[in-house]
Amino acid sequence: MKRLLHWVVLVVGSILVLVSQAWAGAYEDYFRAIQTDDTRTVTTLLFRGMDPNTVDPNGVPGLVLAVRDGSLKVAHLLLAQNKTHLEARTPQDESALMMAALNGNEDLVKLLMAKGADINKTGWTPLHYAATKGHLGTIKLLLDKSAYIDAESPNKSTPLMMAAMYGTFDAVKLLIDEGADPLLKNALNLTALDFAKQANRADSVALLEKTVEAKRPKGSW
Repeated sequence: MKRLLHWVVLVVGSILVLVSQAWAGAYEDYFRAIQTDDTRTVTTLLFRGMDPNTVDPNGVPGLVLAVRDGSLKVAHLLLAQNKTHLEARTPQDESALMMAALNGNEDLVKLLMAKGADINKTGWTPLHYAATKGHLGTIKLLLDKSAYIDAESPNKSTPLMMAAMYGTFDAVKLLIDEGADPLLKNALNLTALDFAKQANRADSVALLEKTVEAKRPKGSW
């Protein structure tokens, strides 16, 4: 009886080791396939039971990784899976829609929004990310879907501040034309104008100064 039990334990242990090794290999294959935009391998692994929401060693979900790195075929494949969580986030609270906005990928932005991705998540938003890169088409798409134009990041920076510091003059102008408030201040008491000055963006500085002057109550200093 003891020999039988010992044999059973050995067999079960061997099976667990094999399963563990197979899973480790599948895990590595999954993220390698995402990085190389290999839809065939991803499809095979999903069919075998791989969770599309599995995160890589850095905690980045497969969908976010695919969108971030431009593996567009895999991104579309993952979006077609009912089990894929649109709002799966990285440890930095970044979503697939934020990555699509950062890259200015309007097709993915439209698809993600159509599927119900959160446009106005708390903290950093897709609009912040689009403004940071000055992607005008993406900014317009987000605003057309009621993205909050003066959304506050954790340090209370707005999309207009991001456009003024890192984006483009056209992005600053678009946000102002759409009603962004240039008088708002972040946690460091900085306005969009302060951001533009720090970045030495003369055209944005001139536009923001003109806009701030027009909004300032008459008789104020």
